[in-house]
Order: sequence, then C-alpha cells, then structure tokens
Amino acid sequence: MSAVPEPVLAAFDVGGRPEPLSGGMGQSVRVGDVVLKPAGDETEASWLAQLQHDLRPVGLRTPRPRRAADGRWVVDGWSATAYLAGDGRPGRWADTMAAGRALHAALRAEPRPELLDRRTHRWAVADRVAWGEATADLGPVGERLTARRRPLDLPRQLVHCDLSGNVLFHESEPPVVIDLSLYWRPPPYAEAIVAVDAFLWYDAEPGVLDLVEHGDATQLLVRAAVFRLCTDLSPAHLGERTPIAAFERLVDLLAAR
Repeated sequence: MSAVPEPVLAAFDVGGRPEPLSGGMGQSVRVGDVVLKPAGDETEASWLAQLQHDLRPVGLRTPRPRRAADGRWVVDGWSATAYLAGDGRPGRWADTMAAGRALHAALRAEPRPELLDRRTHRWAVADRVAWGEATADLGPVGERLTARRRPLDLPRQLVHCDLSGNVLFHESEPPVVIDLSLYWRPPPYAEAIVAVDAFLWYDAEPGVLDLVEHGDATQLLVRAAVFRLCTDLSPAHLGERTPIAAFERLVDLLAAR
C-alpha cells in the first residue's frame, strides 16, 4: 500500500486512518467515505475524473470523483473518488456483463480522446496486439490465436476492458463499476474479456464463453484471449498470473467453435 502524503489528505479535505483496498492494483486506500489512489498519467486521470463527474448511467453506480479544495482532480499524483459499498461476486458473470452494457450505454456518445494514442503501458500494448495494430512474440499459443483472427468491422466507442473484479454488487443498491479502464473498441469485446477472465482466472466452466451473445463472438473471444496472453505471459511478466496450460485449453475451445 502506498502511503498517502499528508498534503494530499489536506487538499482533498479528508482525515482518518487509511485502510488498504483490494482494487487499484493494491495501491488504493479508503479514508472515511473517500477512496484515494495514485493517478498515473495526470492528464488522463483528470480527463477520466471529469468524464466520471458528468456520467449518468442508468441502473448502475459509478464513484463520483472528488475535487481538491483548489478545484484540481489530481494532487501530487493522487486522485480521489467517493467510496461506494459493494462486494466482488465471482461467478456472477452475466450480471457483470450486464453492468458493462449499462456503463457503455452511458458512454456511447463520448468522443475518442487523443490521449489513448499516447499510452505505452503493457495493457495498452496488449490491446493493440489483440487487434492486430502491433505485434509481440507470444509463442506457439499466441501464433495459434492470431492465426484464427479475422477482420472485424464493428462500431467502436469507449468501453471498460477490465470489468472482471471491478463490478461490485450490493444487496439493496445497483451494482458499482470501479477502476474504469477505457479503450476504443466494440462494446461486446469487453464482455469477451470478462468471459476469458472467468475461464482463465476463476476456473469457470467452458459454457461461460457462450455468454458472449454476438454474431462475431468467437472473433471477439480470440482477441480477448490475445489481450490476456499478452498481459499475463509477456516476457517481462512470464507466468505472473495464468499458467500457459490454461491458455492452451482456451485455444482448443475456441478452435472447436
């Protein structure tokens, strides 16, 4: 857990003992009714905060960003949002996808920001590799996947491509979607990533892949599999999360569709 500097707490007018949260790659902390996390790229963090401030999804909750006393969204590399109660519920994959659809409906009219082109982190690279806009050496499994990739011409918009684990459920409130990780892709692609994550990370049955109800589902699943292969098994992060055998089983399933 990263320690939140006292000037940051003062700027966002929060006080109390920071409590670590599981989200935000282990760097997010809760202080009272506020969540603080390292902002990363400050330009992108400020854009995202303004976007979330204006966002009005239906049947869904998203954390409202908190401004500092001087109006900034980011202070000394930290951003803040309201804390919303909810818990992760592995297994509720259809509900997770439905929450994503509600979010994407609210994002439909948003323009594509140029800052997407400046990203260089490993997830951005993996996204480009998944869609054939960049290349990477992903071994025999990657070769099998990319050999099955065919052109897709689907409408694109801002979509949350990391819904797995970032949709929280509550007994009496609508779901919460946190840690928006936005890319310019077809909305069903986000659902394909959920299905692939469920199979690779949570030992879901192969039927989870059938939850992606789209005419190009297999092509979207192939791209989602390349995305996760690139992030989880790239040379710099070999074996970090997913055994290669799990990807091999997934490729076999996709080849049989």
